[in-house]
Formats: sequence, structure tokens, C-alpha cells
Amino acid sequence: MEPQVIHIPANYTDAGKLLGMFEIRNTIEAAILSAPIMYLVFALLPFSLTVRIITAAVFVIPIGGFSLLGINDYSLMTFLRIYIKWCRAKRILTYKGGAYVEKKKHRKSKTDA
Repeated sequence: MEPQVIHIPANYTDAGKLLGMFEIRNTIEAAILSAPIMYLVFALLPFSLTVRIITAAVFVIPIGGFSLLGINDYSLMTFLRIYIKWCRAKRILTYKGGAYVEKKKHRKSKTDA
């Protein structure tokens, strides 16, 4: 009796994605970022419909595409939250012969002036 061979398709991990490519969270963020810009272009520009469509495409496609792809497998809002947390907690370490010394940014207070 031969062992049973099971072929695993290439897209077996596509669960939870839209069209097998975009994560649902990224799709929602893309819609949230693109919809107001699309509305503003169509509501405020006094040009013909063709010019409005081209202008909307110039602004909405890069913003929507960038938010669909995300940054380093994170959605834009997740990446922004991680980046802000990192900016608040970052420190500069310098090597002083045998130990690392932490330098903190000096903020001027009202008494220093």
C-alpha cells in the first residue's frame, strides 16, 4: 500500500485576507484614508468630471495603495503607534571604557533661561 500524498496549495495561508492579498485591517484603513480625499476632490473642485477623476486618481491611488500594503507587515496605524512609542522611549547609549552610559535629551525648563 502506497502512502497517501497530499498536495498543499500555494495559497493555503490566505485566510483572513481580501482577494488573497490584502489584510482586512489594511483594506479598512485604505478605505478610511481614501474616502474623505475622494469626497473633497469631487465636492470642492470646480472643474469637469474628467479633471476631477484624474485628480482623485493622482491623490487616492498612492494613498490607498500605500495603506493597503502597509509597512513591514504592519498596518499604517500599528506602525505609527510603534514608531511613536519608540520615539518616546529612545535613548542614546555611548561606550565609556567599560560601561554604557545613557544620555537623555536635556530639556530647557523655565528656570534654565
